[in-house]
Amino acid sequence: MLTPSRPSPADGPFLRLWHGFLTGRVMVALALLFLQGLGVALNQTHEPELMALCVAYLVATATLRVWARHAPPPPHAGPHWLPSVGVDLAMFTALQTLHVGAMNFAPLFGLPILMAGVMGTLTLALGTTAAATLLTLAGVWWIGDKSGGDLTQRYLQAGLTGTGYFVVAYLVHQLATRLISVQQAAQQSQMAARAQEAVSARIIENLADGVLVLDRDNVVRMANPAALLLLGNETPLTMPFALAATEDWAPLLTLARRTFGHEQSQSADVDILQAGQRPLGLRVRTWLTSSPGDAPSSSGGQPLCVMFLHDLREMEARLRTEKLAAMGRMSAAVAHEIRNPLAAIMQASALLEEDLTEPTHQRLAQMVLQNGDRLARIAEEVLDIARVQHQISHAPAAVLALDDAVAQIWHDWRAQEPARRVAQLSLRADDMQVEFDADHLRRVLVNLLDNALRYMGPHPDSLHVETAVASSGHLGLQVWSDGAPLDKSVERHLFEPFFSSESRSSGLGLYICRELCHRHGASISYQRSSRELAGRGTVSGNAFIVSFRKAVRPTAGKTALFDTIVV
Repeated sequence: MLTPSRPSPADGPFLRLWHGFLTGRVMVALALLFLQGLGVALNQTHEPELMALCVAYLVATATLRVWARHAPPPPHAGPHWLPSVGVDLAMFTALQTLHVGAMNFAPLFGLPILMAGVMGTLTLALGTTAAATLLTLAGVWWIGDKSGGDLTQRYLQAGLTGTGYFVVAYLVHQLATRLISVQQAAQQSQMAARAQEAVSARIIENLADGVLVLDRDNVVRMANPAALLLLGNETPLTMPFALAATEDWAPLLTLARRTFGHEQSQSADVDILQAGQRPLGLRVRTWLTSSPGDAPSSSGGQPLCVMFLHDLREMEARLRTEKLAAMGRMSAAVAHEIRNPLAAIMQASALLEEDLTEPTHQRLAQMVLQNGDRLARIAEEVLDIARVQHQISHAPAAVLALDDAVAQIWHDWRAQEPARRVAQLSLRADDMQVEFDADHLRRVLVNLLDNALRYMGPHPDSLHVETAVASSGHLGLQVWSDGAPLDKSVERHLFEPFFSSESRSSGLGLYICRELCHRHGASISYQRSSRELAGRGTVSGNAFIVSFRKAVRPTAGKTALFDTIVV
């Protein structure tokens, strides 16, 4: 008969059973020793052999209790069961054989039989039972050989006792096997639950939306980092914490109570007050882990309230980005269609202006030309993204010295407005070269400088332009300014087309920079960083970093191969 594999020796249920059997053997040894001492005290026949045997059994059981308490022996039959089952069989057989009197020690054979049935295999259990039965029959024969009387009744009793031992051994082993199966299933379920809990915790932790888990006492048992950020608490929070601890969270507390009171999901837009900031709008949705008719939950039968927090600013920014992207596609088509009629209007206005002599008519003609130029610039700006895509797809191979190119672009940009365009220039690329088109690099750097100029402070060191070589060997270009930090909702969409935090911007500048960098195997990123400035200490600012790939000088007569980017 096949039995399930035993659990690890350190598993709780079987280790406790093993300890129970070891302790029971010690208690039996103490009881036998007590009975022998009681017999001596009552002036019965003194049996020094049995007294010595009981003392030896007590020492053996106590030693095994201390020595083998950490793990039971392997379940299969073998010599490792001799210190426990073997000693018991020998001890109880000796008691049954050497004792003079009417006391019957045969029931004590149930202890090793139970131990073998519970802790061992079926083979060990049946073998122990057979040994106990044979020893019982041998004891009856031994007694009959000494007394010479009729032992038919005793043989019959020993046979019935052996049959009962076999039945008990089989049933106990079946119960133990069932316990093993249940324990293995419980372990597998526990492992699956822990894995699911770890996966769920990891997913919740990395969700952009906030997640809170509350009980009926409005105590937050779990909260992901996004939720803690949205709650706006300046002091670190440790789980669990009460939602009623801060008055700023009163709208969330009201929604949680309503969820438990109505026993159904709720949804509402609430405002969270944050110290020193304007109210934060949140869209909150709540779910109950179980309804009254469902099975009891893991929280002792009490349902939990799962609260999802969505930043309305982020939702509005995402919706605005989608709308701007759609408008951009439509505007590009419209701009393409109006260029030719607009050119005809401007040409006709210019010809008409040549024949006008009155000042009033000339001013009107100038207004037509000026607004026509404005419309033309708007159309060109919208169509610029298509031109850049074409330029990216047909970019020639070029290798340029980064420091020289950045210095030239910087001086050309500064020459347009020297009084205002002041910056600290640090070139540390050691005359290394990068694969990048010169016009594309100019466009990327000028765009970053224009953005920094718009938001930087009035100090001479408010703007820094640096080139450097990273430890990995890659070249880097950084444009740093001491402007205010970007809003999180703006930062997430910096490089998306037609997204801008200003109403007058087309939102194409950083997108074009990203596409140009990707075209040449480079990357562009944004981060909030600090630097030490003389006389100002540590100043935080916005840094845009362009990381170039390692320069590879192309061989003569060959061009660098680039993949076409499809947007």
